[in-house]
Amino acid sequence: MLEARGLTKYYSAIPAVRGVSFSLRRGGVLGLLGPNGSGKSTTVSILAGLLDPSGGTVHLDGADVRDDLLAYKARIGYVPEEAVLYTYLTGPEYLSLVGHLRGLPTRRIEARIEAFMSLFNLSDDARSPLSAYSKGMRQKILISAALLHDPDIVILDEPNSGLDVTTTLVLRSLVQTLAAEGRMIVYSSHVLEIVERVASDVIILNDGKVVAHDSVSRLRDLLELPSLEQVFRQLVIETDIDRMARDLVAVMKL
Repeated sequence: MLEARGLTKYYSAIPAVRGVSFSLRRGGVLGLLGPNGSGKSTTVSILAGLLDPSGGTVHLDGADVRDDLLAYKARIGYVPEEAVLYTYLTGPEYLSLVGHLRGLPTRRIEARIEAFMSLFNLSDDARSPLSAYSKGMRQKILISAALLHDPDIVILDEPNSGLDVTTTLVLRSLVQTLAAEGRMIVYSSHVLEIVERVASDVIILNDGKVVAHDSVSRLRDLLELPSLEQVFRQLVIETDIDRMARDLVAVMKL
């Protein structure tokens, strides 16, 4: 089980995350939602072991992950929101680097790279540098890198960025398949429809705090709303979205 216990993070005395707590069992998919500035990315960075919390702890199977952070990171596959890659490398060269840093044997690395490149329709670009890849192609490389070492925990931060419709559907099915195998998935996204389809539980953050934490169906039932989008609107969006859309169209006609 993956647990966050009272996570807090301050930047120059400004709170970004305030008392975030949750648990995620094996086979579960936790959807993480929130508007910009809600503390979503900070929470993901703490879970990925990239950021130290100002307070609170992350536990895996009852143990504080900070007691052996390297061992914890070895069990994580992480797709970051921003693709930071060595763009002078080819896709296979980058994945090979990741595989060796993960301590995988060369033969296994090569077999998995060839398979990932083929499945993601990247084989024809195997000799091209990442600088020549489109945003969607780079995202496929990031997803491959996250899965290369067969992780127990998969943390996805806006993983659909730049992906075409087919790959988006594949990713959705992939998340469900990984969960069915007993892995723990954290899925942070602005795409409410996908979160609604794949998540077993959802956390909605606003102003650094948890404003809702439950299953999608229970959140809908408790608030008597038909969709996760409507739940999200009621809990965190103060703007009259439809009115703003009409006003923007009106401005176009001035």
